[in-house]
Amino acid sequence: MPLKSGRLDVLRFKIFACSCLLAFTSFAAADLVIRNGLVYDGTGRAPRILDVSIDEGMIVSVGPSLPRGKTTLDAAGKAVAPGFIDVHTHAENIIHHPKAENFLRMGVTTLVLGNCGSSKLNIGDFYRQIGEKGFSPNIASLIGHGTVRKQVMGGSFRRPPSTSELAQMQKHVENAMIDGALGMSTGLIYLPGTFAKTEELIALSQIVSRHGGIYVSHMRSEGTNIFKAVDEVCRIGRQAKLPIHISHLKLAGRPMWGKHAQLLSQLGKAREEGLLLTHDQYAYTASSTSLRQLLPDEVVAGGSVAFARRIKDKIEWDKTSNWMKSRLQARQRKDYSYAVIAYHKKDTRYNGLNVAEAARLRYGKDTLDHQISLIFEIEANGGASAVFHGMNEEDARAFLKSPHTMFASDSSVRVYGRGIPHPRGYGNAARFLGHYARDQKQLRLEEAIRKLTSLPARTFKLKGRGGIKPGYSADVVVFDPKMIRDNATFKSPHAYSTGFKYVIVNGKIVVEEDRHNGEGPGRVIRRTQ
Repeated sequence: MPLKSGRLDVLRFKIFACSCLLAFTSFAAADLVIRNGLVYDGTGRAPRILDVSIDEGMIVSVGPSLPRGKTTLDAAGKAVAPGFIDVHTHAENIIHHPKAENFLRMGVTTLVLGNCGSSKLNIGDFYRQIGEKGFSPNIASLIGHGTVRKQVMGGSFRRPPSTSELAQMQKHVENAMIDGALGMSTGLIYLPGTFAKTEELIALSQIVSRHGGIYVSHMRSEGTNIFKAVDEVCRIGRQAKLPIHISHLKLAGRPMWGKHAQLLSQLGKAREEGLLLTHDQYAYTASSTSLRQLLPDEVVAGGSVAFARRIKDKIEWDKTSNWMKSRLQARQRKDYSYAVIAYHKKDTRYNGLNVAEAARLRYGKDTLDHQISLIFEIEANGGASAVFHGMNEEDARAFLKSPHTMFASDSSVRVYGRGIPHPRGYGNAARFLGHYARDQKQLRLEEAIRKLTSLPARTFKLKGRGGIKPGYSADVVVFDPKMIRDNATFKSPHAYSTGFKYVIVNGKIVVEEDRHNGEGPGRVIRRTQ
């Protein structure tokens, strides 16, 4: 039925009004525009002076002379880069410290949790809980093999799992992958992972593989047996048919110093054979973990109470002491002065002292036997975290130059002023950019940024992250390449990095002029195929 003239005029007016509204919307100012910055897009390409337009949490345009936004930031003379991605953290405590200030203030906008075999068991529940609270950086998580193994096998883990137990472990891994875990991590120098056989890890990794995940491993050895440890990681990748990633690549202990070429060659051959293999590294020649790692696995099984009971026996005491002395000798060390106590709750006087210094404080003497006695006492009283100085700078530089190495802190969310932790939690990303790229010229700034952005995003399948590109989530860091600095040291680790003008998460400014403003725009990132 033909329209009457009056009705036709009304329809024409409505179409005209809608077209005007669409035109107005298309030219409406974006939420945020960063102008005149030297844009490093994350690919490793040379930077260009461009503007970046952000709207509703997304990058919508990158180019010269873009229209001003509702908020316009002048980035002249500054680097503009994708937000940094830290693929190796132990930041589960973000649920209690949602600002994650130590990470944001060194440019890190995305954290991967669940490393070294330790994670939340129910990833979905954790995501829901933290989503209800709000938090500043984005988070994703792996499922920890050690967590799953302990849940299923309890205290009886010095053996392979039964068929039924393995099936239960596979179910936990399956559930985590369905809930969006990125993959599975292992901590094969830690209990209970140290007792897991390769076949068990392959069986669990096959579940991860079916969901398009990654296998991430703190290997069985980072010292004299590292080459065998790499062989095991590669075997798991081949048989389970999934990408593999080595956590905090290093050569620990004097006997291994200088063997970086041999190790990198082994890793390169594995890639030539078709394995998708990457690794991460922190920007320091000292590691950090529990002081318990100086003791045999068998004697610390069951925790501090079980250890205290065992070590009362003189035969066990002597056996453990002799084992520790032999291990020191094999590593060409005369005592434990290389190990610094980071945090011991029972007696905080030890925090910041090396084991020899703490033994002198406790007993008035620092002989090796007194040092061992102190280690026993600390473990029996709840244990301690520690920093271990055991790597070589030349090896570290060789690893950071590998195109397959990304940079990760191995840190939790730091509580400012608590203990004497490893400085990497405050300075890791800034140290790579300032100390290694700018000052030592070990790599170009654009390559350092690639290792902090697109390389981890691609490896861990963080879709739409790690780049300055239209359609990507607006995680952006604006910093001064000349001024960026890690200020944390081993003696005074509680010092935030500086040089960051803006840190933006999902389109929201979180750090302004090296200050966290309290915003909490972080999101949970689930695995994508």
